[in-house]
Amino acid sequence: MSDTRRWLKWLRPPVEGATTLLCLHHAGGNAASFLEWAQLLPESITPVAVQLPGRADRMDEPLLEDMGALVNALLEALEPLREDPFAVFGSSMGARVGWSLAHALRERELPLPRALYVYACAAPSLDRQIRGWNGPDAGLVRYMYKMDGTPKQLLEDPELLGYLVAVLRADLTVLSTHAYQPDVPLDIPVMAFAGRDDEASPLGKMAPWADATRGPFTMHVIEGGHFLGAEGLRQVTRTVAADMLDTAPRSRG
Repeated sequence: MSDTRRWLKWLRPPVEGATTLLCLHHAGGNAASFLEWAQLLPESITPVAVQLPGRADRMDEPLLEDMGALVNALLEALEPLREDPFAVFGSSMGARVGWSLAHALRERELPLPRALYVYACAAPSLDRQIRGWNGPDAGLVRYMYKMDGTPKQLLEDPELLGYLVAVLRADLTVLSTHAYQPDVPLDIPVMAFAGRDDEASPLGKMAPWADATRGPFTMHVIEGGHFLGAEGLRQVTRTVAADMLDTAPRSRG
């Protein structure tokens, strides 16, 4: 269970019979990105945030730079929970990790998530090079300023900035060097969320997530940009909760 506790952070005590929502953070982020979800989701859904190595309470561990190694380690951490019902939500980089995790589970003939929810991440079929991941630190700093997802006071602290750049570089390496293109799409429901003002992952890059599954697909445009603001967060959590609690058959839409 030690690996499970390092990788998975229960955002509130689970309730008997609840469905787990595995939450995967954006590049450069950590499990704290999902702290508010504990207040916004009903008790019948237990949010569990993934904490990748090299950040927060895992700062003494080496950062991962390979998607295969990341997914394999996450699979081990999830072993005690595999028989329980769960769904996966991924934001930006986390969406790609969640998609890769679902494929790895299927390849190993293990239980699949009931649904995959993705936000602010171009569809895997649109694989493209992420510029700057292997360039100078100054380029990654400019990227962080442009994306506007990191508090300015952190970017102005030289020591913290060095740490943030290292984490972001590792995460972008995971994304930039992952060229997996499966022969067969998933068979689970996929729901995509596109930020109305997200220039990095606009509607046109989110819609092709429909090709990632042969199961039901739906898409929602929400308020905000690449990072969830207060209103966008309420929209996403409300929609995810309603979908997870809906037992009626769904169709592609």
